[in-house]
Amino acid sequence: MIKDILPALLLGLTAIASTALPAAPVHAEDQKPDQIHVRGSIVSYSGSALKVKTREGETVDVTLADGWKLASVANAAVTDIKPGDFVGIASLPSADGGDGALEVLIFPPAMKGAGEGSYGWDLKPNSSMTNASVADAVKGVDGRTVTVSYHGKEKKIAIPDGTPVVTIAPATKDDLVADAVVFIPAEKAASGPLAHKVLVGKNGVVPPM
Repeated sequence: MIKDILPALLLGLTAIASTALPAAPVHAEDQKPDQIHVRGSIVSYSGSALKVKTREGETVDVTLADGWKLASVANAAVTDIKPGDFVGIASLPSADGGDGALEVLIFPPAMKGAGEGSYGWDLKPNSSMTNASVADAVKGVDGRTVTVSYHGKEKKIAIPDGTPVVTIAPATKDDLVADAVVFIPAEKAASGPLAHKVLVGKNGVVPPM
């Protein structure tokens, strides 16, 4: 059963990653619709409509596009991060000049390379998202530090104790229940957010990105 589900899951989640994370700059004539991130709790779900109370307290109606994909996240640990893994780390600049992680997503191997690079991110003011391969994973004197590499560059990011570390997991529409936490990378549309992908929290684990 798992063998049957996993290839389809990874195919769909590759699309989640590529939409959730900004792509490299493109020419104006090639630009895609503006992207927005909806973070909040489900109010209701029916068919192609998902009503969400956002973290800002606003209630928005998200339209689910034809063929939309659904996934969840599962708990992982810093010790699960190995050299060569592909990770997505949201971080903030720290006082010592480096970066401190806000959350870490360990991608499945089939998603390696999705959205590679370091970009501005809206989890918190001044935060960034770095999608990169792990060049080194060490435990330093002042805490855990991961060195990642992307496009020939390297970046060191400290991962403080208590930082959420997750990986991608399966989900079904039955998980879209009231109060479940969601992260939705969506397109701006005249009728409101249009989503091709949804990440939903389950089993007490919520999408931290």
